[in-house]
Amino acid sequence: MNLYTVGGAVRDGLLGLPVQDRDYVVVGATPADMLARGFTPVGKDFPVFLHPQTHEEYALARTERKTAPGYKGFVFHTDADVTLEEDLRRRDLTINAIAQSEDGSLVDPFHGQRDIAARVFRHVSDAFAEDPVRILRLARFAARFADFTVAPETLALMRHMVTTGEVDALVPERVWQELSRGLMEAVPSRMFEVLRACGALARILPELDALWGVPQPAMHHPEIDTGVHVMLAIDYAARTGCSLPIRFAALTHDLGKGVTPQQEWPAHHGHEAYSVQLVEQVCTRLKIPNDCRDLAAMAAREHGNIGRALELRANTVVKLFERCDGFRKPQRFADMLRTALCDQCGRTGFEAQAFPQAAYLEALLAVARQVDAGAIARQLGAQPQKIAEGVHAARVAAVAAAMPRVGQE
Repeated sequence: MNLYTVGGAVRDGLLGLPVQDRDYVVVGATPADMLARGFTPVGKDFPVFLHPQTHEEYALARTERKTAPGYKGFVFHTDADVTLEEDLRRRDLTINAIAQSEDGSLVDPFHGQRDIAARVFRHVSDAFAEDPVRILRLARFAARFADFTVAPETLALMRHMVTTGEVDALVPERVWQELSRGLMEAVPSRMFEVLRACGALARILPELDALWGVPQPAMHHPEIDTGVHVMLAIDYAARTGCSLPIRFAALTHDLGKGVTPQQEWPAHHGHEAYSVQLVEQVCTRLKIPNDCRDLAAMAAREHGNIGRALELRANTVVKLFERCDGFRKPQRFADMLRTALCDQCGRTGFEAQAFPQAAYLEALLAVARQVDAGAIARQLGAQPQKIAEGVHAARVAAVAAAMPRVGQE
């Protein structure tokens, strides 16, 4: 029985990056052998075992055979006679198909070290085309390793997978899993660049794909192209360490510009309402978590109002707070302001431009939240409508009084 470290741990070590998790493959063993050594079985589709002391995962060397469309349509074969090279051959990319033995020596039958040096993503074999998740994984790796390029033959194979419909077998949960991980990488725009290059983005996220080629007014958007603007916004979100809900909201805030009447371009009147509808459509289809959905819908609806915040009257500002549930959820409101900042700075030449609207609205929300709604309710008695009107009026008065001071800070 021989043990090898495989996959990302070997790759990251060769790249000089911190190794987070280690995966191991066991060659020359059977499930009975592993049980006899005290390992605990946990694998569902193929034998995976937990080490009795470290609890790290050890998988038996295996081969696989495609039996149905999608990423679950495989039958796995494990046996003591499966070789290390056979196991590595089924992996996605050459940079992930390098093994390291217990003595530290490398086993690299598919020249992964060469591709690491050349900064190239290259598929190991044509079996890559049997699993559509590999398109998403490669795109995610592009967001992590932004200086890597996709080998021409690999990109051609990915395009073939899209053309033949293999990518259509992806289930929503897996699409979101990979997209969300890619959004949290260093340069998330690279993920969407790869997905567009192979045609997969139009199949899994057509609402986003529709934004490229849609013009915006050059005065406000020197980059002009809406797709380019959204990529600049999510990369800004990544550079400034934003959370996943903010990054997703930045990605989807302008979806409506892809469906506004072309005869009105580059203007996009009413695109906010279209954007909300498309955000809800995307989130329902891909089963996106509520925290991402709620922030994205709110940012899509309100980012124009936030941009005009310094021009709004006190009553309009308080209605904005109420509409966004800012009194009960101030942190989510702050996240929406952060999303609007990504929108502002996600424009060519605007990267360092001041965005006083965010601090202005946060300060006014703090003022409005100081209004004692309980005291007003006790004063007005059990009249819900009058209580709501009284609280609103008090908040408007407080905000109006604070506006001159807050506007100068």
